[in-house]
Amino acid sequence: MLEKTGRLPRVLLAFLLIGLAAPAPAAEAGEGAPVGRTQSFWLHLNSTPVSDATIAVEAKRRAHIVLNAWEGDLLKKIKAVNPEVKVYVYKDLSSTRSYACKKGRDDEHLPAGLGYCDVRKNHPEWFLEDSRGKELSYSGYEGHWQMDVGNPEYRKAWVSNVVATSKATGFDGVFVDNALYTCDAYHSGVCPAKYPDNASFQAAYKGMLAEMKCGFAAAGLLSVGNLTNARLQAGGWDAYGAYLDGAFDEWWLAFSSSRLLEDYPEGWRRQVAEIAVNEANDKMTWVQPHFDVGDSKAFRYALASLYMTTSGQAAIAEIAKTDGYGDPTPWHPEYDWHLGHPVGAYRAVASKVFRRDFTCGMALVNANPTGSPAVKVPLHRAYQDHEGKTVTSVSLPGTTGVLLRANCPATAPGALLPPDLLPPDLFPRP
Repeated sequence: MLEKTGRLPRVLLAFLLIGLAAPAPAAEAGEGAPVGRTQSFWLHLNSTPVSDATIAVEAKRRAHIVLNAWEGDLLKKIKAVNPEVKVYVYKDLSSTRSYACKKGRDDEHLPAGLGYCDVRKNHPEWFLEDSRGKELSYSGYEGHWQMDVGNPEYRKAWVSNVVATSKATGFDGVFVDNALYTCDAYHSGVCPAKYPDNASFQAAYKGMLAEMKCGFAAAGLLSVGNLTNARLQAGGWDAYGAYLDGAFDEWWLAFSSSRLLEDYPEGWRRQVAEIAVNEANDKMTWVQPHFDVGDSKAFRYALASLYMTTSGQAAIAEIAKTDGYGDPTPWHPEYDWHLGHPVGAYRAVASKVFRRDFTCGMALVNANPTGSPAVKVPLHRAYQDHEGKTVTSVSLPGTTGVLLRANCPATAPGALLPPDLLPPDLFPRP
């Protein structure tokens, strides 16, 4: 309606658009980075040594950090540097670990919710079995034994133990690994006898997550669940995410430097929609693209795609080697940029080429397949690219992206860009 009439002054129109697109001031002043700034997280799960110098830097610039249950001393050091950073403990939802039991006794601090020796002795019925009565273990992950998340007593025991140990150590929340969708996950072609299809399997997990939500909320613990492969399940992200404070996509848009996900129903569009769904419900999203160290093409594609839908609650951290959760991931200069507020939703400017404007910049993505011809996008004014070069148009091949900065005179959250710096195609003449 506004575009058709052309009757409102341009400054007032800009104010209205920005006010509609941006979160309320109270949300900006709360946890996390301001709108238009990139958040990043750190999964420290391989128990590698962490120096005080690293803690001094990473505790201040990461929005979220995940540690193992036995890293309480590291937690204290992180909190001493930055009491506001959210630190989560890793817990597997779906398995117990036999390697964490030694000489018949479970370790004091566990990677799973419950100890293998205790469950083996007191609740052997919680181990899931196949149709031949064989207990299910995880292929490729020695010592992982699949538990029955549909069992009400298992659910209660898991939540009770995780809440007690997490609170005792001082964690802010729990990173919940392996919220699974397919009944043959980790043992291809073999489903548990109790859950012979994906529908019954997913129903069991939703019940488990519902139990967890109640217990965690009562204890004041945050929850972030690993919803890997949710993009392959219609409605899967929403169904599990409803019970969580945030969700993690372990394989987001970049599966390797040579395999970037283009736009198709279960590809680019569904993964960027994950962020939109979560932020509409005031939830966090953590995304993890996989690519080689120094691969600027994959990084920029992932980062620009994140900006298509985030308004401040999404966080990104790449990984070069699967399960390589040791040292902090690289910190990119773009993480310190401030693009201001989003000016509306992202839109197509060519076939599978998308643009989203911000008050102090823009994001552009060509989500056509890798190797497809470049598409030239006119910008209508000058911007600065990743190298600091001034550009008035950008040429993007398939599966590439770019963030561009405007010469914005004010970069504080809520700053209004003067009308002559706003994209002219947002304000057509009457």
